[in-house]
Amino acid sequence: MGAVHHQAVVSELSSLRISRVCGSRLARDRLLRRLLGVAVRGLPLMRYDKHGQFGFSRRVGGDFRCSLVGVSDRYGAIAVIGASHATPDLQRSIFGGESAQEVCGQLIERQTADTDLGDAALVTWAAVNCGHPGVTRMVELLRVRNADSCPTQTVTAAWILIALSAVQSTIDLRIEARRARDRLNACFSLRAGVFAHYTADSISAWWRSHVACFADQVYPIQALARYHRVFGDKEALAVAARCATRICQLQGSAGQWWWHYDTRTGSVIEEYPVYTVHQDAMAPMALFDLMEAGGPDFTTSIARGLDWMGEHPETRQELIDDHHDLIWRSVRRKGLPRMVRRLRAGVSRWLPRVRTDRLAACWPPGAVDYEDRPYHLGWILEAWLGGRE
Repeated sequence: MGAVHHQAVVSELSSLRISRVCGSRLARDRLLRRLLGVAVRGLPLMRYDKHGQFGFSRRVGGDFRCSLVGVSDRYGAIAVIGASHATPDLQRSIFGGESAQEVCGQLIERQTADTDLGDAALVTWAAVNCGHPGVTRMVELLRVRNADSCPTQTVTAAWILIALSAVQSTIDLRIEARRARDRLNACFSLRAGVFAHYTADSISAWWRSHVACFADQVYPIQALARYHRVFGDKEALAVAARCATRICQLQGSAGQWWWHYDTRTGSVIEEYPVYTVHQDAMAPMALFDLMEAGGPDFTTSIARGLDWMGEHPETRQELIDDHHDLIWRSVRRKGLPRMVRRLRAGVSRWLPRVRTDRLAACWPPGAVDYEDRPYHLGWILEAWLGGRE
């Protein structure tokens, strides 16, 4: 599909979510449609011809040429989830002549009993969205894996709950869904208002067992909101709203969604990197799902996060690359960002009330991570075209 036709297709995309956030703000509307355009044009560049698999990352090297690195069915599933909301013509444009359902079928065929639990949940979610008959096979696979009570990552637990809630319309999975909800609720701190990184502290390194990331917040918010819509669980909605309120209270002055949180106090441990996918996709899709499930109105926070994509004080570098059809992954600290994260995590472990802002100021933000991943573009489509039902 040519660039002109792509542009025409994107201009026709609309949803209540887009209208709600953009309103009469033309600059915000242009920014959002620019992001949607990159998603539509960029996803085909992240897929290999052989076996139709998606890459793990698309990066720009020293010669300023892009290269596709690795393989990821997880990211492929997310691309299908997002593209399932697009028209048939747009799906075929994204997947090289195939529909989202056809690509989903290829993903299902590659899933085995040894498949990563998070991957299995995402493929199940994709199968439901596409109406693929293979969803029955994925449900059985997910059922067996979910019966294992071993602790897991909070993000994985959230994806399982989303998948089981989605399938509920055709198969009765109340017991399995309730088990997944309980596992997720167990790692939420009502006092702090945030979720932990794992569903049990025992599998986390001692020095960072109190550290949780932004993904640990948004996916549970989304999962519990969807669970409430299916099962009418007001407690699930209340927990999701409590967490959403907390992360919005902590949002940066320029709309940044910060990265690391203290699960004991609900405060921010480390702000950077600020990931672009958090700003334009993950936060919007979770908060929209919560609002549409009957939760509080977070439109202002969504809009502020989106605006950061156009006006980011940390760097003058453009984060949306229309030439390469990429959205650069993050803005991070200069110098030794990993060392700063570890130091701040370690200090906060023993001295939670001690501020380390002066230490962090020695390595100010401003460096850009020149890569993009398929899940980013898939989540953009899910965030802004989803929820239209």
